[in-house]
Amino acid sequence: MRRLKILTWHVHGNYLWYLSNAPHDFYLPVRNDRKPGYGGRGQTFPFGENVIDIPAEEVRSERFDCILFQHSQNYLHDQFEILSAEQRRLPRIFVQHDPPLDHPTDQRHWVDDENVLLVHVTPFNALMWDSGRTPTRVIDHGVPDHTELRYRGDLARGIVVINNLGTRGRRLGPDIFEAARQEVPLDLVGMESEELGGLGEVPPPKLAGFLCRYRFFFNPIRYTSLGLAVCEAMMLGLPIVGLATTEMSTAVRDGYSGFVDTDLRKLIPRMQWLLEHPEEARRLGQNARAYAAERFALSRFIADWNDALRDVVGVNAPAPSISERGSHVSATSVN
Repeated sequence: MRRLKILTWHVHGNYLWYLSNAPHDFYLPVRNDRKPGYGGRGQTFPFGENVIDIPAEEVRSERFDCILFQHSQNYLHDQFEILSAEQRRLPRIFVQHDPPLDHPTDQRHWVDDENVLLVHVTPFNALMWDSGRTPTRVIDHGVPDHTELRYRGDLARGIVVINNLGTRGRRLGPDIFEAARQEVPLDLVGMESEELGGLGEVPPPKLAGFLCRYRFFFNPIRYTSLGLAVCEAMMLGLPIVGLATTEMSTAVRDGYSGFVDTDLRKLIPRMQWLLEHPEEARRLGQNARAYAAERFALSRFIADWNDALRDVVGVNAPAPSISERGSHVSATSVN
């Protein structure tokens, strides 16, 4: 598959970090005011040289193979501000990171175009969105396998990884976290986690090593896409505890790779049990890792994206293998 020039916006940093392992060049528009989506590469993620900043005012004069939208703002407004009419007719993909937020089953997606591919990041999202006539496909998350890092679980505490938990509302489960923390020792990391007594943000390249010490990973989120942090923790071999909602109900097998339930009163004693039985926690974590290696492998993720790009752009040469193109990713990141 020939190397493509793809214009996209910096919306979800860790997703873009993993996607940039694909053998293509990703151009990020930059504005001096750092308007959301226009921050470019930034300093948080160690992107490879194939992630390239471009001044927003120069986008019209550049030649691209594909436009990748990642937010409604990109599709409904940004493209008309920075793209030429000709560029707006290029092959286009919209990756939908979230489930419908206005209504869980009846919200119509804002993309209504037979010539745009709508990519959902979980089967649950694809099920819940009304995608209308727009063609869709699911590309499950992909995360790196850190062969040099493995679960230790020597710290008898649970870990929660969520950015801005205190300001993102009930959907993200701050009340669930607070209730669980009254019964079980839990640490919270992520941006602005200090406001809830958390440990602050852990730099993305250091997060994997940080997670390995904890006995289990707890996800208090009621309703969102399957967080990359969950996938990353599974790949490291942590047992997962969380609410049996959205894609969590398929990603975690209750009693096998962790515990999921819609009743927090049932999850709290299971978390306490993991603290009291480290060898059982390790066994569940090994099962979680085996599942993650099968479902969330980075090589599968890149192959799926290459298939999507090949179908949309119309380049039919076979894609290089993961070993041929190498890997830019070296660590996990906060979701």
